[in-house]
Amino acid sequence: MPEIWLNYGITDVVLDIRAENLDQKIDSDGKILDDLEINEKLSSLDLTKPIEIVVLHNSKSIQKIISSLFTICEQKSLPFPKILSDKKIMNLVKSGLPEGSSINEFDHMTPNSNLVFIGEMEFDGLFGYETVSTRLIKKFGQESMLSAYAKRKSNQPSPGQLTESFDEAKKFADNFEIKAIEIIANSQGIVDFTIGHPSETISSTKTLESIAIKDIGHHKSMIISTGKDSSNDNLGKSLSSLWNCASAIQNGGLSILVAECKSGLGSDALQQYIEGRLNLEQLKNPTKYISGMEDLLFLSEIQKNFQIGLVSVLPEYYVKKLDMISLSGIKPSLDYILKTQGARQKVAVVIDGSRVLLR
Repeated sequence: MPEIWLNYGITDVVLDIRAENLDQKIDSDGKILDDLEINEKLSSLDLTKPIEIVVLHNSKSIQKIISSLFTICEQKSLPFPKILSDKKIMNLVKSGLPEGSSINEFDHMTPNSNLVFIGEMEFDGLFGYETVSTRLIKKFGQESMLSAYAKRKSNQPSPGQLTESFDEAKKFADNFEIKAIEIIANSQGIVDFTIGHPSETISSTKTLESIAIKDIGHHKSMIISTGKDSSNDNLGKSLSSLWNCASAIQNGGLSILVAECKSGLGSDALQQYIEGRLNLEQLKNPTKYISGMEDLLFLSEIQKNFQIGLVSVLPEYYVKKLDMISLSGIKPSLDYILKTQGARQKVAVVIDGSRVLLR
């Protein structure tokens, strides 16, 4: 019996599946950079000048880059860069920092050319790609987000496509004289990264595509793990992995998303919808942007094509309100598939949903 480990928060959980029920196991590709290659690429940053690293979200690859920067500074007897992050993830980021380093809150954009934003590139349903630029517009560009949302390609997610919405994010980032470190990673480590203004580092989309795109045809049943805890910390973020796999799920099929969601819904729009303060009709042409609107819209549209199950710590009431099937664990998920789709059903298992793009 094949044993497959799937990420669930800070731990991994095992999926025991019979060989005859396993269709295929899907992971991201790419050759990993070694320490020497990482340090060589980081040498393009002038560390003799004061720099402030702004951590936009937490992941192992981000921690690896910061740790490498600190090592270089130590070897060259240079001062360590200042580390800044969103208040919500400060403790998480701090726990992965080298000893003796400090961290402060970053809560507003200022004209400061010392700022270096660091993020791991992924796919995004609205913008096509999740980059430093899109993370900045989401966090600091509320008015620009309304325009980006209005320019969405359709009411279905468009991961892996450069959209007009992405142009809005690029335009927003162009207002600031800043630098970015845009990381491409897979489940094993860092594949590549680019340093420059956020409008330049989007060239990394080509590298991401080269390791992420998989032509696998249509599947009736799929179990999707996001691949890392920073991508399943909340439901809004976890849904990106579903958008990445949606094209490969056949009409009338079933997908089960394995996402702990320990920080809850992570989206004002999802929260307001569950509480009855927002309806689906209001999502079509809003006059005000509410964070996570696009995910609620995409979810309602995609559910017309296939059913979605969710393994999470979210209250069952929330999951049902969103028209998803609430499942208590990996084994019950597989049992549910075999019970509803047939005992001989073949199941595709996605190991790293946040970093693959299925077609």
